[in-house]
Amino acid sequence: MSRLNDERELLPKPGDTILESIEYLKMSQVELADRMGKTPSKINDLISGKEPITIATALQLEKVLGIDAQFWLNKEMLYREKFSRIEQEETLTDSTDWLDSQPLKELKANGFISSSQKDANTVEECLKFYGVAAPQQWESLYVGQYVSAAFRKSPAHKSTLGALAAWLRIGELNMKKRNIQAYDKKKFKDNLIKARALVRSNPEDFPIQLIKLCSDAGVALVYTISINKAPVSGVVRWVAGSPLIQLTDRYKSNDQFWFSFFHEVAHILLHGKKEVFVEGIKGLELNEEKEKEADAFARKTLLPDEFINDLSDEITEKEIRNIARKYDTHAAIVIGRLQHLKRVPFTFGSSFKSKVLLDEFFGE
Repeated sequence: MSRLNDERELLPKPGDTILESIEYLKMSQVELADRMGKTPSKINDLISGKEPITIATALQLEKVLGIDAQFWLNKEMLYREKFSRIEQEETLTDSTDWLDSQPLKELKANGFISSSQKDANTVEECLKFYGVAAPQQWESLYVGQYVSAAFRKSPAHKSTLGALAAWLRIGELNMKKRNIQAYDKKKFKDNLIKARALVRSNPEDFPIQLIKLCSDAGVALVYTISINKAPVSGVVRWVAGSPLIQLTDRYKSNDQFWFSFFHEVAHILLHGKKEVFVEGIKGLELNEEKEKEADAFARKTLLPDEFINDLSDEITEKEIRNIARKYDTHAAIVIGRLQHLKRVPFTFGSSFKSKVLLDEFFGE
C-alpha cells in the first residue's frame, strides 16, 4: 500500500502548473485571486488539488494566464483519472479476500479470467466478468437476488455461493450472444411438440435443434460447464424480460437431460417471472409444490404415469422397447422412470441410455 501512497503523493497536479505559470509572470496567489475574482483560499484549494478545474475556471485561467482553457481541462482530466485509478487499485487490493468465494481456477481454465492469483488484477477481472463495479454490488445482485433466497434454511459456505453465482453469470454471458426474439408462449408450446419428437429420434445434433426451437419462441437455452462447488443440473430464470434455461450435462444421459429440460420448461409455463429455480444442488430451499408441479409436467410430457399398467411382474428389455414405441418415447426414458420407481436395478437396461456430452455446445 506504501507504493500507492507514494504514487498519490508524487502525482503531478494541475495546480503545480498554475504555480509555475504565476511564478514566471511574477504574480502572487493573492493577485491571481483578485484577477480571477476568487478568494485566496479558493486559489489555494485549486493549487492543492482540493478544488477541481471546471470549464468556468479554465476559461478564467485562459484570460488571466494566457494559456488555452483546453490545456487546463486536459490537465485536470488526466490528474483525476490517475488519482481515481490509484484509489481504485487500493480498493481492489483491500478486496482480495472476496476472491476466496470465487471459483478462480475454473474461471481461468475456461478463459473468463487470465489469472487465479489473489491480487488486485484478479479482483478487477472478476468484477468485469460479473459486470459489477465492486464486491458489494456482486453481493447484492448475485448472492442477494439469485442465490441467498434459496439457502434460507441451510446457509451455504461462501465458496458454494460464489461458485453458483459464477455459473449463473456464465449463463447470462452466453445468453447475450443470442438474438432472442420476444417471448411467445403459444409458439413455445408449439415448438415443444417438435422438441418432444427429438426425444424419440435422438439425432446427434439434438442440442442445437433444441436451442433453435427455444430461441424461435423467445426462450434462451444455454449449455454451460459444471462447477465443482456448484453441482447444478439446471436452472431457469427470467433475464432482461426473457426466460433463460441453463443446463449442464452433469448426469450425461439422455433420460436425465430430457427430464431436466422439461422440468425447467414447466417453471416457465406455470410459475412466476421473478422466481429463480435451481435444480440439483444440496442445501437449497425449494418450493416443494412448484417442484412437484414441474416434475409432474416433465413426467407427463415424456412418459405418462399410466405406462406402469403395461408392465408385467418380470420386466424384460423387449417390454421396455414395446412401451417406448407405444408412448412414442425413447427407451432410456422408460428405463430411467423404472429405476426412479425402483422397479428395476440401476444396472438393468443401461445399454438403452445414450450419453449426452455438451462440451462442444458450451457457449453456442
